[in-house]
Amino acid sequence: MAIPFTYSLRNLTMRKLTTFLTAAGMALVVFVFASILMLSAGLEKTLIETGSDDNVIITRASANSEVQSGIERLQGAIIESLPEIATGSSAEPLLAKELVVLISLPKRGSAKPANVVIRGIQPTSLLLRPQIKLMEGRMPRSGSSEIMAGSSIAERFTGGGIGETLHFGMRDWTVVGIFNAGATGFSSEIWGDATQLMQAFRRPVHSSITFRLRNSSEFEAVKARLNADPRLTVDVRRETRYYRDQSEVMAKFLRILGISLTAIFSVGAIIGALITMYAAVANRVAEIGTLRALGFRSSSILTAFLMEALLLGLLGGVTGLIGASFMQLITISTMNWQTFSELAFAFTLTPEIIVKSLIFSMLMGLIGGVTPAIRASRLKIVDALREH
Repeated sequence: MAIPFTYSLRNLTMRKLTTFLTAAGMALVVFVFASILMLSAGLEKTLIETGSDDNVIITRASANSEVQSGIERLQGAIIESLPEIATGSSAEPLLAKELVVLISLPKRGSAKPANVVIRGIQPTSLLLRPQIKLMEGRMPRSGSSEIMAGSSIAERFTGGGIGETLHFGMRDWTVVGIFNAGATGFSSEIWGDATQLMQAFRRPVHSSITFRLRNSSEFEAVKARLNADPRLTVDVRRETRYYRDQSEVMAKFLRILGISLTAIFSVGAIIGALITMYAAVANRVAEIGTLRALGFRSSSILTAFLMEALLLGLLGGVTGLIGASFMQLITISTMNWQTFSELAFAFTLTPEIIVKSLIFSMLMGLIGGVTPAIRASRLKIVDALREH
């Protein structure tokens, strides 16, 4: 005969204070666990969504990022001649040869310097990235010292606002537009004319070449052809794969940090659950004896107390997740270790994180409750009733 589920639920509500304190400890652990995973997921989401699966990005072989890459003009001409490149409405190839460099800018308020990506673009760069929307001002004119800043740059860095001036590459550059790139890494960049920026930084080569495939399924054939060409020493990746690679180091660090912190905090939460469940057994010895006398088996007693511990963990997990969900309102700015540039991104709560957090919280409850549950199930009827 099984003990009803409501029995375990009612016992938790009868001990409001101890239930609250134990669940609060578990909620804190789950909050930290979920927040770190949300931070990692937010970083990956921002960088992965920066790219398009139909776009291919070419960088120098073994270059970890565009900042470290260089594509010579002859190599650019070879790549530009590929027949698999899609064309725009004016029959121009949807290909952009871009320059990517880093400069240091002071942050608004603190004046603390941080690295910012400067991207030299061509008119086709905007056709390749339809998520770019002009929020304020106008587009920079080709051949001029005009630039436009991503929304994150305009908000966070001195000189990044509309009408302001930045000095780099031995020139003054005027911000004539602010663009919004949504939840992508482009919002943390400054864009200007590629030719002018190459002259200013004395760069004779482009950093990367990005183009759109006329058919996404032709990627492997294009990659094989470019890798087999002895005149080229390049890495060929889908744009989504490139930006996923950019997030790997930082995301892995955040996950390791999260697991380490959670392991430390979870010890306290498990001890709290252990004490709570042992106290529950001690206070209900006579009740357990009565249940045994009524015909409930030891396995039913064990299951009831384990269910109680799991409910305690679930309560803590749900509470911690509710608290962590509010972290999605926060946008943080940190250094991307692949490019050594500033990147703004938000906490992101995913279904996978919700499931992992709830499983983790219930596991804490189970570990804390298994020993007291075994003790309760092994109480002899005569001994339990005698204590009463």
